Amino acid sequence: MKKVIYLTLTLVSLNAMAQNVMTPELLWKLGRVTPLGISKDGKNVVYKVATPSIEENKSTSKMYILPINGGIATEVSSTATLLNDKNTSPNGNYIVYNEEVKIDNVHGKDFYPDLQKSNVQIYNGLDYRHWDTWNEGKFNHVFYKENKEGAAGIDILKGGNFDSPQKPFGGDEDYIWSPDSKSILYVSKKKAGTQYAISTNTDIYEYFLETGKTINKTEGNLGYDMAPQFSPKGDLTWLQMKRDGYEADKNDIIVNFKGINTNLTANWDGTVDNFMWSADGKKIYFIAPIDGTKQVFEVNFPGLTRIAINVNQVTNGDFDVNDLIGFSGDNLIVTRTDMNHAGEIFSYNPKKNTWKQLSNINTATYNTLTLSKTERRYITTTDGKKMLVWVILPPNFDANKKYPTLLFCQGGPQSPLTQGYSFRWNFSLMAANGYVIVAPNRRGMPGHGVAWNEQISKDWGGQVMDDYLTAIDAVANESYVDKARLGCVGASYGGYSVFYLAGIHNNRFKTFIAHDGVFNTQSMFGTTEEVFFNNWDFGGAYWEKDNKVAQKTYTTFNPITLVDKWNTPILIIQGGNDFRVPIGQSQEAFQAAQLRGIKSRFLYFPEENHWVLKPQNAQVWQKEFYKWLKETL
Repeated sequence: MKKVIYLTLTLVSLNAMAQNVMTPELLWKLGRVTPLGISKDGKNVVYKVATPSIEENKSTSKMYILPINGGIATEVSSTATLLNDKNTSPNGNYIVYNEEVKIDNVHGKDFYPDLQKSNVQIYNGLDYRHWDTWNEGKFNHVFYKENKEGAAGIDILKGGNFDSPQKPFGGDEDYIWSPDSKSILYVSKKKAGTQYAISTNTDIYEYFLETGKTINKTEGNLGYDMAPQFSPKGDLTWLQMKRDGYEADKNDIIVNFKGINTNLTANWDGTVDNFMWSADGKKIYFIAPIDGTKQVFEVNFPGLTRIAINVNQVTNGDFDVNDLIGFSGDNLIVTRTDMNHAGEIFSYNPKKNTWKQLSNINTATYNTLTLSKTERRYITTTDGKKMLVWVILPPNFDANKKYPTLLFCQGGPQSPLTQGYSFRWNFSLMAANGYVIVAPNRRGMPGHGVAWNEQISKDWGGQVMDDYLTAIDAVANESYVDKARLGCVGASYGGYSVFYLAGIHNNRFKTFIAHDGVFNTQSMFGTTEEVFFNNWDFGGAYWEKDNKVAQKTYTTFNPITLVDKWNTPILIIQGGNDFRVPIGQSQEAFQAAQLRGIKSRFLYFPEENHWVLKPQNAQVWQKEFYKWLKETL
């Protein structure tokens, strides 16, 4: 009898635990996994886990080594003896590294040494600020030195006012050793000032140690050239976009074999995220968005033979593969996410089509939660195309109930909306708060063909807006959706979408939330730092009166022209250090809403950029987000 009572209590206890749902506080206690590589012996995966602390308002990191064939992760203080060091030359004689160096005079005291207390910055061209940082005349430069104590470094960029690694996000992946240790290859956009701000023309350069000379390996290509690697047989390989100024162009894999460049993905209707050679040098594995997910693909390398080049999808499922860490025997080691789970390390056997989860940083936490359910919907758009719409349902979903529903507008505008896991726009958390989420793969999303991806450029307020409304209208017809309680939320281009839909939604929505959104296309062109983006996506400058494409962006597709039709509460969020979509965009929107007498709130984060990165700020963001929805929806 005691055993029966104990078993009953245990089942009740487990059932109670399973009724817990995600909360903002719990979300920011989850560990965040960053893979570091496969160990030298091929038997272990090495990774880092960053864990945020809300109390201390920062994150702490620890490193671990984990047996690939099963076992317990062990914390390590250093990875120096565990991993091959890409920055040490293959012959072991040299080390390559990067440092920031002061090149240009910018501050008043640079020009006037007797005025050391002056506080002024002087610029003669654009690129005076980038992402979230003002240009102080400092540039990232690549150095090398002999691999011995006290050796002096040599600046291979020779004092130029350009960067390698590229700012703001480039790291040591922007430079590599040649297999013979005689040269260093690096990525750089060798432009400065205004020319830098209007171009995406990065190139791959090769610096020769013996002569000190540099050659441009990709001079003929005008768009991005990035991510250089050498094949196991010594063939230079990289990612390339063709068109200057188009940051979301099709990304292809290029191999230079015996002096001839071969585009391995030219005839494949997709775009590459990142890639890795097979150990035998016969194929390349790469990650790419496909139908609302990110999957692993492979492409064979034929050399100069007439063997056909074929791209094949390797993995498949409602999840994202994000990092190619490496091979261990027949197993491909990757990181994987889905809308309910943060990234963990997995092993995948392509021959057997089997998966094994290796790391379990957050498994115990997720096991205590009732999670949301994601569903695929395919909806016919107004121009007769098939569009994927992700629908995320609350935990313990009951189809007999009615739920408030949010249309989620993705940013980018050409960012994929896949099975990723955000620590801000977290679908699992939104669903846990009782909302159905409608997340359409509208025009501009990679993973549905190049044409679908490109259609949004110069058409920000066109077909994509019909895609949004078609998606929410279709899902709103479900019996479980409360049509009287529809909201619309989004950031960046998604914030633009919110501002635009606020003027054309015809009373569909009861509330709006826009984070760092573009409100005035004209002032956006005049203040954003990467001018190439607006040149391409807007079709040109606002003063080009004869440019009909551009003028449509600054009139018909400009949210400010629709403010007279605004009639719905709106929460507007802005980071003070966001130079991509500067603060004036949100200020203009909030001022317009207030002066029109519309219920509105301005949530301003002085220290944050286009994202919200500090733990306590993130908690305020989440609390205000759901507070607003409770007030207005």
